[in-house]
Amino acid sequence: MSAQHSILLVGESNVGKTHYGAQFLKRLMVEACALKRNGAATNLEAFTTALGCLADGKATNHTPVSTYVESIWPIKDDAGRTAELVWPDYGGEQVRNLVTQRRIPAPWRERVLEATDWVVLLRLHSLRAEDDLFSRPLQSFANAETKEITEFQPSDQARTIELLQMLLYLAQFNLDRKLRKPRLTVLLSCWDELETSELPENLLAATLPMFWAFIRSNWESPTVMGLSALGKALSMTESDPDYAIRGPEEFGYVILPHGKKDNDITLPIQWLMSTWA
Repeated sequence: MSAQHSILLVGESNVGKTHYGAQFLKRLMVEACALKRNGAATNLEAFTTALGCLADGKATNHTPVSTYVESIWPIKDDAGRTAELVWPDYGGEQVRNLVTQRRIPAPWRERVLEATDWVVLLRLHSLRAEDDLFSRPLQSFANAETKEITEFQPSDQARTIELLQMLLYLAQFNLDRKLRKPRLTVLLSCWDELETSELPENLLAATLPMFWAFIRSNWESPTVMGLSALGKALSMTESDPDYAIRGPEEFGYVILPHGKKDNDITLPIQWLMSTWA
């Protein structure tokens, strides 16, 4: 079976996109995962640099703001489903700027229009969780003292919702019924720093209730998983001896929707592929 599928990977800065891409690519190279390479990959410069850092047991630098490079990895699964995994490497600030500047650059526009599946990376530990109308009763705002209003800053939760709304508008999806396509997967990255035993979906619902309500209202079957691409925090200056000795492919894991922990970090993409008709 063959299919033309393109996956849009969206994440702001410091959510671990490049580390996940490098670890994913390493799994494909050593054939230690549920997916297999189905041809030669292209444009691997950004990820080979990251792989070099991880091989030394160090974290890699963040991608520069102005960078937007697409790496294409032909893949297949055990059932014969094939795809070209288009893995973009970009400065995460670009995602924030899509909302603040209200404009979508040409590379993003093309990718959104072509995408059949969306994967959104969120790092819950770094998101602000301010009180708003959805988490506090109206009376508490009525009784609050009047404060001088400064420049308006939407909450991280509201900005993430607005980003999805912009992408949906650009792709011209009709929201009169819940979406079956593009399929939506939310990866809660840097899961190891959360120190929780909660199911990913329950944790997302408790932490970002407005965002969870939005995607539940607009997608038929959104998937939520936990992701720790590195398995633990790494320094950019000091080498981790375990990484250097055992190899980066021995580290990292995902938390599947039902709570099972698995060392195969390609499973979120394989999970998507398993839903393709």
